[in-house]
Amino acid sequence: MPNPPDPTPTVVVVGSLNADLLIDVERLPRAGETVTALATAVAWGGKGANQAVAAAGLGARTIFVGAVGRDSRGTEALDDLARAGVDTTGVDRVEQPTGTAHVLRDAAGENLIVVVPGANHALSADHVRHVLEHLDVDDAVVVSNLEVPDDAVLAAATAAAARGWRLVLNPGPARILPPELLALVAVLTPNAEEVLLLGADSVADLLAAGTGAVVVTRGADGVDVHDGERAGGPRRLPALPVDVVDTVGAGDAFTAGLAVALASGARLDDAALFGTAAAAIAVTGSGARGAPLDPAAVRALLADRAAGA
Repeated sequence: MPNPPDPTPTVVVVGSLNADLLIDVERLPRAGETVTALATAVAWGGKGANQAVAAAGLGARTIFVGAVGRDSRGTEALDDLARAGVDTTGVDRVEQPTGTAHVLRDAAGENLIVVVPGANHALSADHVRHVLEHLDVDDAVVVSNLEVPDDAVLAAATAAAARGWRLVLNPGPARILPPELLALVAVLTPNAEEVLLLGADSVADLLAAGTGAVVVTRGADGVDVHDGERAGGPRRLPALPVDVVDTVGAGDAFTAGLAVALASGARLDDAALFGTAAAAIAVTGSGARGAPLDPAAVRALLADRAAGA
Protein backbone atom coordinates (compact mmCIF):
# COMPACT_ATOMS: atom_id res chain seq x y z
CA MET A 1 0.00 0.00 0.00
CA PRO A 2 1.37 3.49 -0.83
CA ASN A 3 2.93 5.45 1.96
CA PRO A 4 0.60 8.25 3.09
CA PRO A 5 1.68 11.72 2.04
CA ASP A 6 4.21 13.49 4.22
CA PRO A 7 2.60 16.45 6.05
CA THR A 8 4.70 18.95 4.10
CA PRO A 9 5.22 17.89 0.48
CA THR A 10 5.40 20.84 -1.92
CA VAL A 11 3.68 20.87 -5.31
CA VAL A 12 4.07 23.77 -7.73
CA VAL A 13 1.41 23.93 -10.45
CA VAL A 14 2.16 25.92 -13.61
CA GLY A 15 -1.02 26.09 -15.63
CA SER A 16 -4.38 27.53 -16.53
CA LEU A 17 -7.24 29.10 -14.63
CA ASN A 18 -10.70 29.72 -16.11
CA ALA A 19 -14.10 30.94 -15.15
CA ASP A 20 -16.49 28.22 -16.35
CA LEU A 21 -19.77 29.73 -17.55
CA LEU A 22 -22.29 26.87 -17.36
CA ILE A 23 -25.48 27.13 -19.42
CA ASP A 24 -28.17 24.43 -19.12
CA VAL A 25 -30.51 23.99 -22.09
CA GLU A 26 -33.19 21.47 -22.97
CA ARG A 27 -31.33 20.66 -26.19
CA LEU A 28 -28.24 22.00 -27.92
CA PRO A 29 -28.92 24.59 -30.65
CA ARG A 30 -28.46 23.84 -34.31
CA ALA A 31 -26.40 26.17 -36.50
CA GLY A 32 -28.12 29.56 -36.66
CA GLU A 33 -30.70 28.63 -34.00
CA THR A 34 -31.41 30.46 -30.74
CA VAL A 35 -32.52 28.50 -27.68
CA THR A 36 -33.51 29.67 -24.20
CA ALA A 37 -31.39 28.64 -21.23
CA LEU A 38 -32.98 26.76 -18.32
CA ALA A 39 -30.32 27.89 -15.85
CA THR A 40 -26.85 29.40 -15.71
CA ALA A 41 -24.02 29.27 -13.19
CA VAL A 42 -20.37 30.23 -12.83
CA ALA A 43 -17.77 27.78 -11.55
CA TRP A 44 -14.00 27.96 -11.38
CA GLY A 45 -11.93 25.68 -13.56
CA GLY A 46 -8.90 25.39 -15.80
CA LYS A 47 -6.69 22.30 -15.59
CA GLY A 48 -3.98 24.07 -13.62
CA ALA A 49 -6.34 25.49 -11.01
CA ASN A 50 -8.18 22.17 -10.73
CA GLN A 51 -4.89 20.36 -10.11
CA ALA A 52 -3.78 22.94 -7.57
CA VAL A 53 -7.02 22.67 -5.58
CA ALA A 54 -6.75 18.87 -5.63
CA ALA A 55 -3.12 18.92 -4.45
CA ALA A 56 -3.95 21.32 -1.62
CA GLY A 57 -6.87 19.13 -0.58
CA LEU A 58 -4.50 16.15 -0.46
CA GLY A 59 -2.28 17.91 2.06
CA ALA A 60 0.47 19.46 -0.06
CA ARG A 61 1.81 22.94 0.25
CA THR A 62 0.59 24.06 -3.16
CA ILE A 63 1.85 27.04 -5.13
CA PHE A 64 0.01 28.09 -8.30
CA VAL A 65 1.85 29.87 -11.13
CA GLY A 66 -0.38 31.25 -13.86
CA ALA A 67 -1.94 34.39 -15.25
CA VAL A 68 -5.31 36.09 -14.77
CA GLY A 69 -6.70 39.39 -15.92
CA ARG A 70 -6.97 42.59 -13.92
CA ASP A 71 -10.73 42.12 -14.04
CA SER A 72 -13.14 41.12 -11.29
CA ARG A 73 -13.14 37.51 -12.44
CA GLY A 74 -9.40 37.35 -11.93
CA THR A 75 -9.76 38.64 -8.38
CA GLU A 76 -12.61 36.22 -7.62
CA ALA A 77 -10.65 33.30 -9.10
CA LEU A 78 -7.64 34.04 -6.91
CA ASP A 79 -9.88 34.37 -3.85
CA ASP A 80 -11.33 30.96 -4.67
CA LEU A 81 -7.87 29.38 -4.84
CA ALA A 82 -6.85 31.03 -1.59
CA ARG A 83 -9.93 29.62 0.16
CA ALA A 84 -8.81 26.17 -1.03
CA GLY A 85 -5.42 26.68 0.61
CA VAL A 86 -3.45 27.44 -2.56
CA ASP A 87 -0.61 30.00 -2.52
CA THR A 88 -1.33 32.45 -5.37
CA THR A 89 1.66 34.79 -4.98
CA GLY A 90 3.09 33.35 -8.22
CA VAL A 91 0.13 34.50 -10.33
CA ASP A 92 0.70 37.28 -12.86
CA ARG A 93 -2.04 39.90 -13.38
CA VAL A 94 -2.10 40.81 -17.07
CA GLU A 95 -4.07 43.09 -19.39
CA GLN A 96 -5.90 40.24 -21.15
CA PRO A 97 -9.20 39.15 -19.58
CA THR A 98 -9.28 36.11 -17.32
CA GLY A 99 -9.78 32.91 -19.30
CA THR A 100 -13.31 31.58 -19.71
CA ALA A 101 -14.94 28.34 -20.80
CA HIS A 102 -18.50 28.60 -22.11
CA VAL A 103 -20.24 25.27 -21.55
CA LEU A 104 -23.69 24.43 -22.99
CA ARG A 105 -25.17 21.29 -21.36
CA ASP A 106 -28.37 19.62 -22.52
CA ALA A 107 -30.82 17.34 -20.71
CA ALA A 108 -29.20 14.23 -22.21
CA GLY A 109 -25.80 15.09 -20.80
CA GLU A 110 -24.26 16.22 -24.11
CA ASN A 111 -22.34 19.46 -24.22
CA LEU A 112 -20.68 22.07 -26.39
CA ILE A 113 -17.66 23.93 -25.02
CA VAL A 114 -15.95 27.07 -26.29
CA VAL A 115 -12.78 28.11 -24.46
CA VAL A 116 -11.49 31.68 -24.57
CA PRO A 117 -7.92 31.35 -23.25
CA GLY A 118 -7.46 35.04 -22.49
CA ALA A 119 -4.84 35.56 -19.79
CA ASN A 120 -3.77 31.90 -19.89
CA HIS A 121 -2.08 32.49 -23.25
CA ALA A 122 -0.30 35.53 -21.79
CA LEU A 123 1.59 33.44 -19.23
CA SER A 124 5.21 34.16 -20.14
CA ALA A 125 8.30 32.01 -19.89
CA ASP A 126 10.09 34.85 -18.08
CA HIS A 127 7.42 35.01 -15.38
CA VAL A 128 7.42 31.24 -14.86
CA ARG A 129 11.22 31.08 -14.75
CA HIS A 130 11.45 33.98 -12.28
CA VAL A 131 8.89 32.50 -9.88
CA LEU A 132 10.41 29.01 -9.85
CA GLU A 133 13.97 30.29 -9.49
CA HIS A 134 13.06 32.38 -6.45
CA LEU A 135 10.75 30.04 -4.55
CA ASP A 136 12.00 29.49 -1.01
CA VAL A 137 11.54 25.73 -1.28
CA ASP A 138 14.17 23.00 -0.96
CA ASP A 139 12.32 20.29 -2.87
CA ALA A 140 9.13 20.20 -4.93
CA VAL A 141 7.32 18.40 -7.71
CA VAL A 142 6.24 20.72 -10.51
CA VAL A 143 3.00 19.98 -12.38
CA SER A 144 2.06 21.53 -15.70
CA ASN A 145 -0.39 21.10 -18.58
CA LEU A 146 -0.87 22.31 -22.13
CA GLU A 147 -3.56 24.95 -21.58
CA VAL A 148 -0.73 27.50 -21.39
CA PRO A 149 1.94 28.28 -24.04
CA ASP A 150 4.68 25.77 -24.81
CA ASP A 151 7.42 28.24 -23.89
CA ALA A 152 5.91 28.68 -20.42
CA VAL A 153 5.80 24.89 -19.95
CA LEU A 154 9.40 24.56 -21.19
CA ALA A 155 10.46 27.32 -18.79
CA ALA A 156 8.84 25.37 -15.95
CA ALA A 157 10.68 22.23 -17.03
CA THR A 158 14.09 23.88 -17.33
CA ALA A 159 13.74 25.80 -14.06
CA ALA A 160 12.63 22.62 -12.27
CA ALA A 161 15.55 20.66 -13.70
CA ALA A 162 18.00 23.36 -12.62
CA ARG A 163 16.77 22.97 -9.04
CA GLY A 164 16.73 19.18 -9.13
CA TRP A 165 12.93 19.01 -9.06
CA ARG A 166 10.77 16.61 -11.06
CA LEU A 167 8.19 17.72 -13.64
CA VAL A 168 4.86 15.92 -14.02
CA LEU A 169 3.22 16.93 -17.30
CA ASN A 170 -0.46 16.31 -17.97
CA PRO A 171 -0.48 16.74 -21.77
CA GLY A 172 -3.93 18.14 -22.36
CA PRO A 173 -5.08 19.42 -24.73
CA ALA A 174 -2.64 17.11 -26.50
CA ARG A 175 -0.36 18.36 -29.26
CA ILE A 176 3.06 17.50 -30.62
CA LEU A 177 5.65 18.48 -28.01
CA PRO A 178 9.16 19.84 -28.56
CA PRO A 179 11.82 17.13 -28.06
CA GLU A 180 13.65 19.32 -25.55
CA LEU A 181 10.52 19.39 -23.39
CA LEU A 182 9.91 15.63 -23.55
CA ALA A 183 13.48 15.05 -22.42
CA LEU A 184 12.85 17.06 -19.23
CA VAL A 185 9.59 15.37 -18.19
CA ALA A 186 9.89 12.99 -15.23
CA VAL A 187 6.33 11.64 -15.55
CA LEU A 188 3.89 12.17 -18.42
CA THR A 189 0.20 11.47 -17.67
CA PRO A 190 -1.76 11.25 -20.96
CA ASN A 191 -4.98 9.37 -21.46
CA ALA A 192 -5.00 6.60 -24.06
CA GLU A 193 -6.20 8.90 -26.88
CA GLU A 194 -3.64 11.62 -26.11
CA VAL A 195 -0.65 9.30 -26.58
CA LEU A 196 -1.05 9.34 -30.38
CA LEU A 197 -1.77 13.08 -30.47
CA LEU A 198 1.64 13.80 -28.93
CA GLY A 199 3.33 12.86 -32.18
CA ALA A 200 4.39 9.41 -31.01
CA ASP A 201 3.44 6.06 -32.48
CA SER A 202 3.64 4.46 -29.04
CA VAL A 203 4.59 5.02 -25.43
CA ALA A 204 7.97 3.50 -26.28
CA ASP A 205 8.65 6.49 -28.55
CA LEU A 206 7.98 8.88 -25.66
CA LEU A 207 10.37 6.97 -23.42
CA ALA A 208 12.98 6.91 -26.19
CA ALA A 209 12.66 10.72 -26.42
CA GLY A 210 13.89 10.93 -22.83
CA THR A 211 10.68 11.08 -20.83
CA GLY A 212 11.33 9.35 -17.51
CA ALA A 213 7.99 7.56 -17.23
CA VAL A 214 4.57 7.54 -18.88
CA VAL A 215 1.45 6.74 -16.89
CA VAL A 216 -1.48 6.25 -19.27
CA THR A 217 -4.90 6.76 -17.71
CA ARG A 218 -7.66 4.49 -19.01
CA GLY A 219 -10.75 5.53 -17.06
CA ALA A 220 -12.61 2.55 -15.63
CA ASP A 221 -9.77 0.28 -16.83
CA GLY A 222 -7.26 1.91 -14.48
CA VAL A 223 -3.77 3.09 -15.47
CA ASP A 224 -0.73 1.62 -17.21
CA VAL A 225 2.67 2.50 -15.76
CA HIS A 226 5.57 2.55 -18.26
CA ASP A 227 9.01 3.50 -17.01
CA GLY A 228 11.55 1.22 -18.65
CA GLU A 229 13.11 0.62 -15.25
CA ARG A 230 11.58 -2.76 -14.50
CA ALA A 231 11.47 -5.95 -16.51
CA GLY A 232 8.17 -7.28 -17.74
CA GLY A 233 6.81 -4.22 -19.52
CA PRO A 234 4.09 -1.86 -18.29
CA ARG A 235 2.11 -2.54 -15.12
CA ARG A 236 -1.68 -2.26 -15.15
CA LEU A 237 -3.09 -0.78 -11.94
CA PRO A 238 -6.86 -1.33 -11.81
CA ALA A 239 -9.35 1.43 -11.12
CA LEU A 240 -11.02 1.47 -7.72
CA PRO A 241 -14.76 0.69 -7.73
CA VAL A 242 -16.91 3.67 -6.72
CA ASP A 243 -20.32 5.09 -7.58
CA VAL A 244 -19.46 7.42 -10.45
CA VAL A 245 -21.31 10.73 -10.73
CA ASP A 246 -19.12 12.73 -13.11
CA THR A 247 -15.78 11.78 -14.70
CA VAL A 248 -14.85 15.27 -15.92
CA GLY A 249 -12.25 15.99 -13.22
CA ALA A 250 -10.74 12.52 -12.98
CA GLY A 251 -7.54 13.23 -14.92
CA ASP A 252 -6.72 16.36 -12.94
CA ALA A 253 -7.33 14.61 -9.62
CA PHE A 254 -5.15 11.69 -10.72
CA THR A 255 -2.26 13.93 -11.77
CA ALA A 256 -2.48 15.92 -8.54
CA GLY A 257 -2.56 12.77 -6.41
CA LEU A 258 0.41 11.28 -8.22
CA ALA A 259 2.40 14.51 -7.78
CA VAL A 260 1.60 14.80 -4.07
CA ALA A 261 2.66 11.21 -3.48
CA LEU A 262 5.91 11.67 -5.45
CA ALA A 263 6.64 14.82 -3.45
CA SER A 264 6.14 12.74 -0.30
CA GLY A 265 8.79 10.25 -1.37
CA ALA A 266 6.56 7.50 -2.81
CA ARG A 267 7.79 5.17 -5.55
CA LEU A 268 6.16 5.60 -8.97
CA ASP A 269 3.77 2.64 -8.71
CA ASP A 270 2.65 3.70 -5.24
CA ALA A 271 2.24 7.29 -6.42
CA ALA A 272 0.10 6.08 -9.33
CA LEU A 273 -2.05 4.09 -6.92
CA PHE A 274 -2.49 7.16 -4.75
CA GLY A 275 -3.50 9.15 -7.83
CA THR A 276 -5.96 6.44 -8.83
CA ALA A 277 -7.60 6.63 -5.41
CA ALA A 278 -7.77 10.44 -5.60
CA ALA A 279 -9.46 10.20 -9.01
CA ALA A 280 -11.91 7.60 -7.70
CA ILE A 281 -13.01 9.96 -4.94
CA ALA A 282 -13.23 12.92 -7.32
CA VAL A 283 -15.65 11.19 -9.69
CA THR A 284 -18.15 10.65 -6.87
CA GLY A 285 -18.93 14.37 -7.11
CA SER A 286 -19.96 16.60 -10.00
CA GLY A 287 -18.06 19.25 -11.87
CA ALA A 288 -14.46 19.73 -13.00
CA ARG A 289 -13.18 19.56 -9.42
CA GLY A 290 -15.42 16.67 -8.36
CA ALA A 291 -15.85 15.61 -4.75
CA PRO A 292 -13.53 17.31 -2.23
CA LEU A 293 -10.28 15.44 -1.64
CA ASP A 294 -8.43 14.77 1.57
CA PRO A 295 -5.57 12.37 2.37
CA ALA A 296 -7.53 10.45 5.03
CA ALA A 297 -10.23 9.53 2.51
CA VAL A 298 -7.62 8.39 0.00
CA ARG A 299 -5.84 6.27 2.60
CA ALA A 300 -9.16 4.71 3.64
CA LEU A 301 -10.00 3.80 0.05
CA LEU A 302 -6.56 2.26 -0.46
CA ALA A 303 -6.90 0.33 2.80
CA ASP A 304 -10.23 -1.07 1.60
CA ARG A 305 -8.55 -2.09 -1.65
CA ALA A 306 -5.73 -3.84 0.21
CA ALA A 307 -8.17 -5.64 2.51
CA GLY A 308 -10.18 -6.92 -0.45
CA ALA A 309 -7.15 -7.99 -2.45
